[in-house]
Amino acid sequence: GFFYLSYTPNSTNNYWIGGFQIDKEYQGMGLGTQSLKRILEFIQEMNRQCEVISLTIEKSNNHARKLYEKLGFVNQDKENQDGEIIYKLKLK
Repeated sequence: GFFYLSYTPNSTNNYWIGGFQIDKEYQGMGLGTQSLKRILEFIQEMNRQCEVISLTIEKSNNHARKLYEKLGFVNQDKENQDGEIIYKLKLK
């Protein structure tokens, strides 16, 4: 699997998980939950000023929605320019 991070330009407190994927053969083993928890810990350890972590999800990706909501991300009822749903996790 993989993930990548970015941050909102001119901001040091809003980070984005730009991509997160577990290889298909390893899905359903709890690795997504474990990995995402570690990613969130990593962001907070390396960027203590971070207040919000954002991401987008394709409308049809119900597995991702369940995972992110389970870990506290909230649907913002907004879409990005590609029609993906925006989710945010407030840390502070």
